[in-house]
Amino acid sequence: MEFNKEFDASGLACPMPIVKTKKALADMASGQILRVVATDPGSVCDMAAFAEATGNALLEQSSESSKFVFYLKKA
Repeated sequence: MEFNKEFDASGLACPMPIVKTKKALADMASGQILRVVATDPGSVCDMAAFAEATGNALLEQSSESSKFVFYLKKA
């Protein structure tokens, strides 16, 4: 999937992946896509809840090796 910006949250524990994702999205225009890579297993539930709470769309989530990859579309 194509994306406009990428943020690597590898090694960060909850709640930092969400805090940093929120900050990254704040600098983006509506409709742009952010790719987030995280290693915290809790980020799977957290990212879905964050997307629902903020109105940003979680387009896709997957696992690559021991990392979790999320694609969020800014509302």
